[in-house]
This record gives sequence, C-alpha cells and structure tokens, in this order.
Amino acid sequence: MQRGLDHPSLTHAVRQFVQRQHMLLIDGKWSEALSGKTLDVEDPGTGELLTRVAAGEAADVDRAVCAAREAFDTGSWRRVTPAARSKLLWKLADLMNDHADELAQLESLDNGKPVVFARAVDVLSSIEMVRYYAGWTTKFGGETINVSVPGEWHAYSTRDPIGVVGQIVPWNYPLGMAIWKIAPALAAGCTIVLKPAEQTPLTALRLGELILEAGFPPGVVNVVTGYGETAGTALAAHPQVDKIAFTGSTEVGKLVVKAALGNMKRVSLELGGKSPVIVFPDADIQKAAPALARAAFFNTGQVCSAGTRLYVHEHIYDELVDQVYAEVSGWQIGYGLDADTKMGPLISAGQHARVTGYLEAARNDGATVLGGAPSKLKQGYFVTPAVLKNTQPTMSVVREEIFGPVLCAMSFRDSEIGQLAAVANDTSYGLAASIWTRDLSVAHKLARRIKAGSVGVNVHSVPDPSLPFGGYKQSGWGRERGREALDLYTDVKSVAINLD
Repeated sequence: MQRGLDHPSLTHAVRQFVQRQHMLLIDGKWSEALSGKTLDVEDPGTGELLTRVAAGEAADVDRAVCAAREAFDTGSWRRVTPAARSKLLWKLADLMNDHADELAQLESLDNGKPVVFARAVDVLSSIEMVRYYAGWTTKFGGETINVSVPGEWHAYSTRDPIGVVGQIVPWNYPLGMAIWKIAPALAAGCTIVLKPAEQTPLTALRLGELILEAGFPPGVVNVVTGYGETAGTALAAHPQVDKIAFTGSTEVGKLVVKAALGNMKRVSLELGGKSPVIVFPDADIQKAAPALARAAFFNTGQVCSAGTRLYVHEHIYDELVDQVYAEVSGWQIGYGLDADTKMGPLISAGQHARVTGYLEAARNDGATVLGGAPSKLKQGYFVTPAVLKNTQPTMSVVREEIFGPVLCAMSFRDSEIGQLAAVANDTSYGLAASIWTRDLSVAHKLARRIKAGSVGVNVHSVPDPSLPFGGYKQSGWGRERGREALDLYTDVKSVAINLD
C-alpha cells in the first residue's frame, strides 16, 4: 500500500492543499513570515517530509496581535451582535461539515491517526462544538443585583469579552483542540491569535481559510505557525494579549505561566494526566475490556486523559488484563489513511524514543511487558500496544505521563473506598478517572473522593460539548467545554447606580 501524498484514497483537494505554499493568516490576509523562514512538516507514518509552512517568529506574532487588537478595539467586530456571531459560527460549522472528509484526511496525514477516527471523532465533534457555542452567544450575560447598602440603587453586572486571546494548541488533536478554544472565544466576542503545534499545522491553516469564507471580519482570527520556543513564547509574553489558553504538557505549561507574568494576562491551562481506572469485582468484564483498551490506547495513547493506571480487583485481575491485551493485540497497526488501520504511529522520532525508553525502564524495574515491540513496518514511528503487569507505584511508568500506548495494570485486594481513593489520588495530576462497578453507591462514594476534573462510571470519558473538561492539581487551570468555557473568555463588571 502506498503512503503519503501517493496514497490512493487521498482526494485531489487534499493533495493540492498540502502541496501549496503555506503562509500566515494575519488581518484577513495570507503572508509569508517576515524572516522568510519555513519549518518542515513530517508525515509520522513514513518519517518523510510532507510539506513546509511559514515559521512565524516574534515579529509575526506582533503583527497578528496588533491585527487582533485593532479588530477588537476599533474594528467592526465590536458591532457584531450576539445573534450575528451565532450565524457566523453556524456558517463555519456548515463549511466544516461540507469539507469534513478533507479535514479528516489532512488530520490523518499530519498526525498519523486513522482517518476513520479522524472523521468520526475529531472532525464531527469539532463541528458539534462550534454549533454548541453558536447557541450560547445570545444566552449568557450579567444579572441584576439587589444590594443592601442604604439608599435606592440600580445595580447589575455585565460579562464582557476579555479581549485579544492567544491560543496555543497541541499535536495530538490539532483540529479539536483548536476548536475547543476558538468556538467559545468567538461566542464571547474575543479576537484570536492561534498558534498550532509545529508538528501538525495543516488543519489549523485550512480552518483559517474556512473562517475567512464564513465571513468573519479581518483580524478576528489570525493563525501563526511556528516553533513553540519562538512564536509560542512571543505570544505568551506579548503585552497586548489579554489572555493565553494553552493545551500541552505540564512542563511547557509552567513556562507559559512565567512568560505571561509580564502584563499579568489571564491564563488557562489544560495539561498532562496519569488517569486512574478502578475496576471492582462486580464489573461487567465483557463490556469493560474493550472500553478499557480504548481508554488507554485510542489515538496511540497520545491522549492527556488516557486511562493508563489500571487498578483491578485481584479476583478478576488476570481475566480482565488478559482480555484487554487480547483486544489490543488484534488491532491493525498501520498507516492512518488505510481503511482498516485501528492504531497509527506516534507523532515523531522523539516521541517514539520516549515511549520505547519508558518500556525499557519498565523491564529494568522488573515489570512484565506484554507487547510494546517496534512495529514490523519499515517506515514511520510505530510501536505495538503495551500492557505492563507486576508494576509498582514507585516505577516511572506508573508515576509519569508517557503519552504513548502503554497501560500499567495493578491489582488490589481491599475495596475500602478511602484506600482506593488514596491510591487513585497518589499522583501530581488530576485530569480524569473512571470507576467500573454495578454498585452505584460505591461509584458515588468513590467519585466524590477522587481528585480529578472528569470522572466516568462504567465509561472512561464522554466527549460531549456540554461537559466541562479540565484538571485538578498539575493537570491545569480552568475548564474548557460547557458553559464554564465562556468564563475563560469574559470579564465580569459590576455597575452600581445611585438613584437618590
């Protein structure tokens, strides 16, 4: 089977888009980086050059921020009514739907994920997210307030758009993470400078074209491709940016916070995780096994909320873990555009070295590693799913986020809720968790004690636009999705009028 731009399933529109010159979207126009530099975009399924995009730097970020600043402060965007913003978002969603297959193929080429999942999960959920926030534009605001000070007063609050927003998104869900940030920010009335990950810029650039086609005014959404240490740092530190929204690793998130201190801009962070999965002896093993496989290995395990710490009651430990491994052992590993692929490559050579390094460390520490071998495919950054048994809480594979197809399986004997919660919470992260039991009393009690932003019961994650998503502890600040995301992009103002 051919790969890359020669793949027979690739549409002419996608092939043509990838091969064109890729520039920066600033103030409604496409322009080269001022330095003239470009960066290479690699196909993770082959390890070969896919295309090149403009390598924006601090000067380009400044141009984009100035355009966003002008659009917000004095441009027509301030006069666009909430209902009109809703129509623009609906138009964007319709355009994304019209080009859904194209977006899915671009995401698969750029990231390596199976195109079937890119279409069904990444693209369709992004469309629904835009439509969800299109419905919010006319439905949030301030309130009238009854004050208790002497006299007669008319007091109220308003929710105002926060201003110019810098948004930095990761490579594991390039389109989805961009939309998680863009949709609520536009619904609130903000303007945006988007910096996609340097590894996966293509759907962000195509999205920029669709945003222009939808009719958003110039400067409302700007897209600057470039490296994190140049364009990303410049965006986080820019004094005219009012807010930074970042999704990525906890280590980089801390750097973003430091860069944002200059003008004390607002910061929201969606960071790493090491999510616990707790399976009680009464769980339905036949339903749990395939679901747990997806929770750990979907998107090649490159998911911040992946259920990678599996705790199973000793009575069902061997049966369940063996079924999970049997499930993933049957997955077809291959090139993302191949129709039968269920798991694609890791994103890069560096990520491949990271994952295989953790597997070697696990073996050296005494863990039993099922799977985790380099793929037989001669090109690309592939590794087979790995289920680790005989792991201990002190091992690096248990404590650190690997961001790859690695599941650590451990058993427990005592079902005492407090002890299980302590085990689940024994991490610096707190992004997600899941509980598998038919006893709803046990589920409620344990869910109450787990320190995580999202807890599933007999499911690991539910990707609905209305459910807030974010983390406790070092998994981040703030919540994306749902009504709560609008709080990230608005400021509250109180107004008190003395009527005496």
